[in-house]
Amino acid sequence: MKLPVTALLALTTALPAFADEVNVYSYRQPELIQPLMDAFSEQTGIAVNVAFLSKGMIERLEAEGKRTPADLVLTTDISRLAAIVDAGLTQAVTSEVLTANIPAQFRDPGNEWFGLTSRARVVYAARDRVAEGEVTTYEDLADPKWRGRICTRSGTHAYTLALVAAFLDHNGDTETRAWLEGVKANLARKPQGNDRAQIKAIWAGECDISLGNTYYMGAMVNDAEQKEWADSVRILFPTFEGTGTHVNLSGIALAKHAPHSENAIKLMEFLTTPAAQAIYAEVVHEYPVTPGVSASDLVASWGEFTADDVNLMDVAAQRPAALKLVEEVDFDG
Repeated sequence: MKLPVTALLALTTALPAFADEVNVYSYRQPELIQPLMDAFSEQTGIAVNVAFLSKGMIERLEAEGKRTPADLVLTTDISRLAAIVDAGLTQAVTSEVLTANIPAQFRDPGNEWFGLTSRARVVYAARDRVAEGEVTTYEDLADPKWRGRICTRSGTHAYTLALVAAFLDHNGDTETRAWLEGVKANLARKPQGNDRAQIKAIWAGECDISLGNTYYMGAMVNDAEQKEWADSVRILFPTFEGTGTHVNLSGIALAKHAPHSENAIKLMEFLTTPAAQAIYAEVVHEYPVTPGVSASDLVASWGEFTADDVNLMDVAAQRPAALKLVEEVDFDG
């Protein structure tokens, strides 16, 4: 039986402090990561308690202070990871295992956070209305040929802002503003809904292309209702001109006041092992970050791409400026 979020949070914070446990505050839904936690517990005998927080993670950690039961924070998007670090709610981890398993581009230079999986921000395109090579760059989305043909979620959503921040890092303020204005002029409707809603809109003929994270396709093809939506589109991997495809990540950090820090680091290290990375990739339909671990067969079937090599902390640093530009052009208006 799946517990309501409020009940799960109450249960987690009410748990007595045992030596052989570790508590995780997770932005990812528990069912997505439970197979990993079960595998860790089976291997080590350490119980893992997961509390799902859809929002307010920073506020909760700040309110709990030294009394927090949280050992680890697990979240998606580099901006969320950076925000938790900037709030002073994490601590650095010195681990040869983590350093060996996680490439430098997917971990904080100060070892405050470590990536676990990555995802690409791609274009979903109508199979019957958009040719295979018709979208090659993100810059191309501002071309008038797409007038009235693009759907997207809100410009202020974390996933959109990360893409805008990366665009800003590559192209500067003036070009990014012009790009946002061009994309806005090409929208088929006001930004709304999540990434799946954009694919549904393509299926319904409301637009021809949309932006979205790769892993949503994995979720949709396994959903009886949404499979038809998924089958109506193909994934295209645009790049920034001269670089690669925008990627973001899910990652984990050790809480500043972790009561079970030793167990927490063991779990962090376990999550970067090839076996755990393979499980993670299969369950969440994302790309492993540990070298040598392959994506699942489904994810691999979407095609290959070259990831943008921009430093993700640079992307996070550009987020405030990206939000300012999105608001100034009234992207959601």
